[in-house]
Amino acid sequence: MTDTALPGRHDKGNRRIATICAAAAIGMVGVAFAAVPLYDLFCRVTGYDGTTQIADSNPKGTIDREMTVSFDSNVAGALAWSVKPSRPVTGRIGEVTTVEYIATNLSDRTVTGSAIFNVVPEISGIYFNKIECFCFTEQTLQPGETVAMPVTFFVDPDLDTNEELDTVRQITLSYSFYASSEES
Repeated sequence: MTDTALPGRHDKGNRRIATICAAAAIGMVGVAFAAVPLYDLFCRVTGYDGTTQIADSNPKGTIDREMTVSFDSNVAGALAWSVKPSRPVTGRIGEVTTVEYIATNLSDRTVTGSAIFNVVPEISGIYFNKIECFCFTEQTLQPGETVAMPVTFFVDPDLDTNEELDTVRQITLSYSFYASSEES
């Protein structure tokens, strides 16, 4: 083997390693961009981390077991709103129920906000279905305006078949309100 043959082999090997590294870097960037939508999809499909489901109606009917649903709200400091949750409701599992959160814009300007949500216990998220919710879109309130924001939901009767939820008699639906990106 001659000394002139070695640099050619090294150059070919270096190019191969550089190509592999570049492909890996591009792949990692792609995975990073896909992570949030994929995680969101995973949570919606599985109810992971208390993520609720979206439904058009309840095709399964009701069962005799009762469930109390309590409501909670938190408002981020950058959002000048007051939000009062509904009182707890108790009904048969599968019953379609509508409650209202009452929001007031405490500022002297128009403010747009959004809400993120979850349920506790987290394992019940897969069974908590929203038919209609103010949280599906941004809400804009005029200065001093007070609005009723409805949520229509039901608890899927399949919850009764999950042994881990045999002793659960209460689910809490919690919303965290925050200023939209244009407001903050």
